[in-house]
Amino acid sequence: MDRLETRELVYFIAVAEELHFSRAAERLGIAQPPLSRAIGRLERRLQVQLLHRTSRHVALTDAGTAFLADSRRILHALDSAVRRVRRTDRPGGLVMAVRPGTASGLLGDLLGAPAADHHDVVFTHDRLAALRDGRADIALLCRGTDDLSGLRTADLTEEAPFALLPVSHPLALRASVTIAELRQEAAFAAECPSIGLDEIVDRVVLGRLVTVVGSGATERISAGVTAVPVSDVPPTRLVLGWPEQTTGPAITAFVQAARTIEANHGRATAGSAAEAAVARAAPGHPADESLL
Repeated sequence: MDRLETRELVYFIAVAEELHFSRAAERLGIAQPPLSRAIGRLERRLQVQLLHRTSRHVALTDAGTAFLADSRRILHALDSAVRRVRRTDRPGGLVMAVRPGTASGLLGDLLGAPAADHHDVVFTHDRLAALRDGRADIALLCRGTDDLSGLRTADLTEEAPFALLPVSHPLALRASVTIAELRQEAAFAAECPSIGLDEIVDRVVLGRLVTVVGSGATERISAGVTAVPVSDVPPTRLVLGWPEQTTGPAITAFVQAARTIEANHGRATAGSAAEAAVARAAPGHPADESLL
């Protein structure tokens, strides 16, 4: 059998999703008769009936349902290959997938460096999907929560957990809180919502959300929000991950640069934390009820 053309897969997917030849033809921008003939030729080439059709009804056969899933995967893989090969025209350029609000200080330093002129970033809550479909070459992931199978990884840093609370909240003056205490709050969300950090902060300010984020996100909170350490939640280990088949000096250089920048960033953050501790201990600062 001659190899199938991608056009045939596109035609079949349209009919399979619409289950109506006229609507599928309109969606594809072609006339209905050529589309019907193309589907008929496809079935003859495959020697399998993909669709049950009458003058009023179109339905997928079992074979058609299976072929639909495979057709989508094939076109998805082809699109991913096109995205990857286009990026090879940018020497040394990598695309990094990052969850919004994660390690923002590190990210700004890394992608703002002169050596990173060719690098880019895609913000997404599904970084693994971005790696799989070719939108990204490398991703900032969490060891222990993200599925790292099939990836090479490099440990980068740890993010301590912080509860985001309105400044007027009784727990906002505490040196630390526990998950048990947070669960007593009606607005507490154990899983941080998959929305932008700005919206998360806005919800906290309005008293409609209490949640736990990594320390990287606390660098961008507003004046109406307080970040309080969560004492009984372990830190999150951030790693850089990339597909096993992706190798080369660009990845190596990116990882080394990220580790160097994070080491410097970590020292700066530690200094800021020390200054904050001194400020809390200064005379006139509101007493911390956890120390009473």
